[in-house]
Amino acid sequence: MKPRVIARSLVALAALVLAMVVAPPAQAASATAVFVKTSEWGSAFEGKYTITNGGTTTVNGWSVAFDLPAGGSVSSSWDATSSRSGQRFTFTNLGWNGTLAPGASVSFGFIASPGGATPAGCTLNGAPCGGGSGPTVPGKPGAVSATAAASSVSLSWGASSGSVTGYRVYEGSSVRATVTGRSATVSGLGACEAHTYTVAAYNSAGEGPKSDPVTATTTGCTGGGPLPKHFLTGYWHNFDNPAVELRLSAVPDEYDLIAVSFGEATATPGEVVFGVDPGLSASLGGYTDAQFRADVQTLHARGKKVILSVGGEAGRVQVASAAAATLFADTVYALMQRYGFDGVDIDLENGLNATYMGQALRQLRAKAGADLIITMAPQTIDMQSTGAEYFKLALAIKDILTVVHTQFYNSGSMLGCDQMAAYSQGTVNFMTALACIQLENGLRPDQVALGLPAGPGAAGGGIVSPALVNQALTCLATRTGCGSFVPPRAYPGIRGAMTWSINWDASNGWNFSRTVKPHLATLP
Repeated sequence: MKPRVIARSLVALAALVLAMVVAPPAQAASATAVFVKTSEWGSAFEGKYTITNGGTTTVNGWSVAFDLPAGGSVSSSWDATSSRSGQRFTFTNLGWNGTLAPGASVSFGFIASPGGATPAGCTLNGAPCGGGSGPTVPGKPGAVSATAAASSVSLSWGASSGSVTGYRVYEGSSVRATVTGRSATVSGLGACEAHTYTVAAYNSAGEGPKSDPVTATTTGCTGGGPLPKHFLTGYWHNFDNPAVELRLSAVPDEYDLIAVSFGEATATPGEVVFGVDPGLSASLGGYTDAQFRADVQTLHARGKKVILSVGGEAGRVQVASAAAATLFADTVYALMQRYGFDGVDIDLENGLNATYMGQALRQLRAKAGADLIITMAPQTIDMQSTGAEYFKLALAIKDILTVVHTQFYNSGSMLGCDQMAAYSQGTVNFMTALACIQLENGLRPDQVALGLPAGPGAAGGGIVSPALVNQALTCLATRTGCGSFVPPRAYPGIRGAMTWSINWDASNGWNFSRTVKPHLATLP
């Protein structure tokens, strides 16, 4: 019987030895690798993994592997060696950071693309990165939406993949809320403040990647006080063309009023929509609605006003009924609330109905209040007679109208208020004699400004030296320095100038704004 007992003992001993050989290291089940997306831009992101030894014995060497979606790649890394097999990327410790005592941590980082990608299927030394066979960190939350009030922002978001214990709401690196559901409200905020938030899910394995950021601006914006007595307006392109593309925040301080061009029509009469143009965003290397909204507040903080221009040369906004008037007011006001616009510019070059547009603007004023800015950008032909629809509209809303900056270009020769001669565009006589029509037919001087191109490329005709714009303004304000046409009286309240456009001004070395803006301060 003894040989059988010995045999059984040997078999048991062999099984024990085999189990010791093939079992994974004890510390592997307690080591974790937690991913954080430290920054993200349009084409790529920066990521970081932190390996932590949560066990009781030393980890000697580590290897982290994960997958990126088809087309994804890693362009650089640090604090680890990297290798690739298809869409799986592996990072292995260097000679100096492979040993982790119990409780110790080490990190490595990398740059990968595309920007919206998130590593998946992570393993640490062949085991799930969450540690042993337990949960891995949750995935990236879905799109975050934000609704702002006077002192709070309410957030909601899509669910993260994987096991989720809760969500943390971040503003920068600070946690503003921790919740178990998929919504949160951040309170105690000031009026007219822009706040940017991200959301990350977490569980026992750690915190997952943060969501895409969302920016919201609390209500109560005033736009930085009233406009100056004499001010400069410029149009900003929400599209790309041969002019210089600019982020809204890049508009220089010479401009007091920035008209964002353009709000666009839909198939529903009166409806106006707006969003950052994809072509412009691509030209700027990525420019989101959230960044645009933040830029509006940046300009507000600098004391500037920002309005939405509706229409343009190709615009087809139509307000020709009571229903369209109401929809125009409702949708423009909603865009003001969403983006922080201080008002609206009417730039309808394909005709307008003075009656119903007047109704629309009065309804908008009732919603937005007395601080609403209303400007108009008619062509010269639209302001030749008080019987023209644009002129009729200006006079009908004179009590709430801020300024008319007629486009004194792309028009050929035109009669002035003396009705004596057809003055050539691009001259002091043209600007002063045509402005005189408005000044002598019902509009106050503070409601009249001169609209001119910013330089070569900005218009097909009527390009004029900024020095001549200054001369025309002085002539209208003081009846001195005029050309052959001298207005019947001085208009010291003449409001200022407008240019198409800020982008063309940038293309021409800022010659328009740097010449005209200082001159406005010399007017009475």
